[in-house]
Amino acid sequence: MDRALLLGARGLRAFAFGFSAVLIGVHLERRGLSPGLIGLTLGIGLAAASLSGLVFAGLAARFGRRRALALAGLLMGLTGLDLAFADQPVLLVASGLTGMLGAASVDLGPFASVEQAVLAEAVPPAGRNLAFGRYSLTAGLFNAVGGLAAALASGAGGSAAFFLLYAAIGVVTAVLPLLMSPRVETSGRPAAFGKFRPLAGLAALFALDSLGGGFVANAVIAYWLHVRFGVGVQTLGPLFGAVAVLQAVSYEVSGRLSVRFGLINTMVFTHLPSNILLLLVPFSATLSWAIGLLLARFALSQMDVPARQAYVVSIVPPEERAGAVAMTGAVRGVAQSFGPVLAGLAIGAASFGLPFFAGGSLKVVYDIGLLAGFRNRRAEHER
Repeated sequence: MDRALLLGARGLRAFAFGFSAVLIGVHLERRGLSPGLIGLTLGIGLAAASLSGLVFAGLAARFGRRRALALAGLLMGLTGLDLAFADQPVLLVASGLTGMLGAASVDLGPFASVEQAVLAEAVPPAGRNLAFGRYSLTAGLFNAVGGLAAALASGAGGSAAFFLLYAAIGVVTAVLPLLMSPRVETSGRPAAFGKFRPLAGLAALFALDSLGGGFVANAVIAYWLHVRFGVGVQTLGPLFGAVAVLQAVSYEVSGRLSVRFGLINTMVFTHLPSNILLLLVPFSATLSWAIGLLLARFALSQMDVPARQAYVVSIVPPEERAGAVAMTGAVRGVAQSFGPVLAGLAIGAASFGLPFFAGGSLKVVYDIGLLAGFRNRRAEHER
């Protein structure tokens, strides 16, 4: 029952994040924000999402995981109300401060560290790789439906209605954790953070990867397609819905590959080809070529996500898992937050290829560094 409630909240949130990633750039433009301010809003949202994970890991240790997850849902509701009703630039930019903007990833936010710690303890170690694959699969499927649903938004009023729905979903995800049993709380000492020295090198590599990812966050790509090829939300919605379906399938494949070939190998040898494809996207002469390359890239690019999640929670003690996820997530998110700001400026200046060249190059360096530094260090359940 606890796992079903966890996945239910995960799915609803992913649905909302799916249409938010498609609509947020266009919605902010309709409300009068410049490309630079749109990039700033996305950057603030990414930074707040990552840093709030540290705060919520501490709150979960002190007040309980269920209450921490409920608070994250309320912040999501507040964000939706802001985007639905605000028309002043300062209020729209401030929508990212809650950490629940949902512009880039369903695995970044105040909820992520707590949820992943709960999941790691809800399944036997031998089944952890597949469990995280199914956790990501759930998000991917609902994220796809959200992306498809975004095609129904027409005009500023339509996108505002979607963000009202976003607020309502936030309230529902605040209620579901309160229905979980006390078993989801940690049975160890109430410590949020431990000794992060073993994670320092890994976190540094994650930061490099996320800085590159910030240049090509879904919301940035959606806005780039809108500016470069004149694509509207009626096309962007189905496109990112298809992207989410590909990613959902890849999560299940990732879980199986990691069981057979190991977590680090799965992370590197699925991620590296996707980044080469990313570098080719700005050379697309037509929308069809751009979409084809993006779909091929997205079929591979997220296979490292469940493997990374399972790896991080498997190299620290159980009571420190939320803190470990929060710390690595904070480093990733802060680094990622710079990408949309720079990408927004580059798009506004008609430097259309810069976000893809910068993002792809940084990610290739990350892949090489991860393989060189961690290929011989296995997770506890791989030894």
